[in-house]
Amino acid sequence: MAGDLGRGRLKIEWARSHMPVLEGIRARFEREKPFEGLVLSAVLHVEAKTCALALALRAGGADVRLAAGNPLSTDDDAVAAVRDEGVETHAVRGESVAEYRQGLATLLAADPHIIVDDGADLVALAHGRAGGRGRIRGSTEETTTGVIRLRALERSGQLLFPAIDVNDADMKHLFDNRYGTGQSTLEGFLAATNLLVAGKVCVVAGYGWCGKGVAARFRGLGADVIVTEIDPVRAIEARLDGFRVLRMLDAAREADIVVTVTGSTGVVRAEHLKVLKDGCLLANSGHFDVEVSRRDLEGLAVSHRTARPNVEEYRLADGRRVYLLAEGRLVNLAAGQGHPVEIMDLSFALQALSAELLAKEGTSLAVRVHAVPPELDRAVARAALGPLGAAVDEPTREQLKYADSWEGGT
Repeated sequence: MAGDLGRGRLKIEWARSHMPVLEGIRARFEREKPFEGLVLSAVLHVEAKTCALALALRAGGADVRLAAGNPLSTDDDAVAAVRDEGVETHAVRGESVAEYRQGLATLLAADPHIIVDDGADLVALAHGRAGGRGRIRGSTEETTTGVIRLRALERSGQLLFPAIDVNDADMKHLFDNRYGTGQSTLEGFLAATNLLVAGKVCVVAGYGWCGKGVAARFRGLGADVIVTEIDPVRAIEARLDGFRVLRMLDAAREADIVVTVTGSTGVVRAEHLKVLKDGCLLANSGHFDVEVSRRDLEGLAVSHRTARPNVEEYRLADGRRVYLLAEGRLVNLAAGQGHPVEIMDLSFALQALSAELLAKEGTSLAVRVHAVPPELDRAVARAALGPLGAAVDEPTREQLKYADSWEGGT
């Protein structure tokens, strides 16, 4: 579906007006042109905030190409506007899997110097092509799922180029994963269902930073939240944060709502579906649509219908109804608007600075997964203080000396 150019421009303008950190970087990029002559292929959720990032990178001289990171997360209005600005974009809301894959292939065919990825799909495709690394200086990765894939390539010795793990930077996971995923997942759930959260039992699968945010936001609206985990340390953390912690099979029996945020696969499967209460709602905020097993759900169902937009009803043989939101894809983007603008300002500022690092040093970096350098993390934090109405003290000379000594406390 063709987007509305005027609406798209307004959406991007709104995003940019609430992204002061990225806009500051864009202004510097425009002066310094760190990407002059470089092709940058980005596979992201193509909506207004992402377009603000694309325009910042293009201001720095990059030949930016965009493709959808998810078939249901594209904003067609924003696509129309960013295309009008000259950014080649391969994304349409509701595109088929074949169209999605063609977008990836087209971006790789441009033989990019830098990849900005969300889930590592383009990186995976690059590792399967005959040309190998090509001109790629490196990639940046936005998500937990993508980092898992990069680490697997690194462990197996198959990683072809350096990759920067933006996801685990402090200014990303502490805010994007927790506050962004928490708020946007709740927004997506409410938009899809128009149901009350208070008084319901909500099972949150996974207590990483995303799970922490989802659990806190659903509890904030009055849900009785149960956490499931495979990591004993995170399980204890969840328990001490005041949540019940159960095995999924036990939690599923009580659930009115299940939200998966693990970055893994088969988290809710046949054995769990068989014990769900009538009317249970299943939502996923992990990157790929593999956390809730649609194959198992379809195998158990005797009928299926669309109950309302973004809500699929599966009726089981015993009459129970199970509702899957947004096809099991990212509910916060497929049914909602994604992370708040101010949160993506921080994450995309890190993406922009990490891409700049690859432009300047990618050819000399070791072929491994790199953390975002602390100085870039802190630069984003300092730039965000003023817009957030916050200020910090500077350490005194004596405090610095104390911190550097081994004599403190003696």
